[in-house]
Amino acid sequence: MKILVTGGAGFIASHVSDRLLSLGQRVTIVDNLSTGKRENLPEAASFYEIDIRDRSLEKVFEAEQPQVVIHHAAHANVAESVRRPGYNASVNIGGSINVFECCVRYGVERVVYASTGGALYGEACYIPADEVHPIDPVSPYGVSKHAVEEYLYAYGQTHGLEYVILRYPNVYGPRQDPHGEAGVVAIFSLQLLTRQRPTIFGDGGKTRDYCHVSDIVDANILSLSSPSGGIYNLGRGIEVSDLEVFENVQEAVGSDVRPIYAEVRPGEVEHMALNATKAEEELGWRWKVDMIGGVATTVESYRQQIERKPE
Repeated sequence: MKILVTGGAGFIASHVSDRLLSLGQRVTIVDNLSTGKRENLPEAASFYEIDIRDRSLEKVFEAEQPQVVIHHAAHANVAESVRRPGYNASVNIGGSINVFECCVRYGVERVVYASTGGALYGEACYIPADEVHPIDPVSPYGVSKHAVEEYLYAYGQTHGLEYVILRYPNVYGPRQDPHGEAGVVAIFSLQLLTRQRPTIFGDGGKTRDYCHVSDIVDANILSLSSPSGGIYNLGRGIEVSDLEVFENVQEAVGSDVRPIYAEVRPGEVEHMALNATKAEEELGWRWKVDMIGGVATTVESYRQQIERKPE
């Protein structure tokens, strides 16, 4: 199968690309490398350094003729989306429409879309939130991700484009950028390994649902052959506080460094966990990696990364 992965130089999508290649699929990656890293690109994949908003994206579809698109490319910085909502919308909404137009024009059979759970539902009415929970995003990022879900529905109705929507929890694991705004496991890991004091925004009580990247990859693979039109939460359904994440990383590192506490950032919800019962029943998906083991292997990956760097 020919599969095009947008954002394939990024954290999650590079792992998805690796798995696809291991299964014998032909993979093409599109990424503008604004946040993705060239070293994440698998050698066996074809690569085009293109912004998904660019008109030249059509030439990639023409040359590669993908049957499936796994769409991860996005502006995913919540705090920056509050400061620059127009830019966020241009990438996430405008770029996605460009992708979908190419899909229709070149006969793509299916789109697997990486959406978001926590940023979509806003402050939860109940936890864990399922797919029928009211959608009430509090950040432009959440608004843009939901808008793309609606566009996918419209493209399905108008053009017969098959799609599956995966609403992600907080994903962590090797390759996550510790210098970005998201990904506290990565951020805490690098800081504690280099004897820096991490910053916790708020009192440490903010909670999220954390899932290891290998489990998220499993869901992407299952979505290649699942019924069209499915919308699925992914997650463990377990709230984990910022302070608990810090303590898990601290234990894995073997550090006694204490955190710094700062003001809460705008646009973030306070508590969230996702009910993934529907994904279990319809996709056959269930998380496998527990938090302690997942954090330990992630910390070890950053430790090795630091040790490989020349002094």
